[in-house]
Amino acid sequence: MSSSTFSSSRFVRLCAPILLVAGILAACSSTDDPATQADAVRVTDQWAKAAQSEMTAVFATVTNGSDAAVRIVGGTTQSAERVELHEMAEVDGTRVMRPIEGGLTVPAHGSTVLRPGGDHIMLMGLRGPIRAGDEVRVTLNCTDGSTVVVVARARDFHGNQENYQPHASAPAHG
Repeated sequence: MSSSTFSSSRFVRLCAPILLVAGILAACSSTDDPATQADAVRVTDQWAKAAQSEMTAVFATVTNGSDAAVRIVGGTTQSAERVELHEMAEVDGTRVMRPIEGGLTVPAHGSTVLRPGGDHIMLMGLRGPIRAGDEVRVTLNCTDGSTVVVVARARDFHGNQENYQPHASAPAHG
């Protein structure tokens, strides 16, 4: 056996384990995009406003861990007839609550805070009272068809009694 064959053979035997470990570490640290928008979403600090009838809201922090924005466009719940995504806006000098055109966008590697007086998940046409301590389950729909389930505990909250102003295309709330 020649010395050049021995040296290259020995080099391969010594370096192969190092290259194998480096490849495994690279695969483990890759940031592949999630399969669905919902896979990228994490919901924390969720809660619902207790209400006797008509409508109420769910608040939370929605975080997107992917490289692309996630858009939430609606939802469903057994607690109400409709789920809408709402914002607060200034209209003719008055702050009003209205549906968010095109849905709620959560930026890539960012968060959106849903809070009283700001963006929120609106439950309209309550099917019964939601009392402090009740659990409210809402399924949110992303534009790719995937869903995110939010389970929020209801609490008493008496702030932010907004005026509701539906868009011309949305049914009026009565």
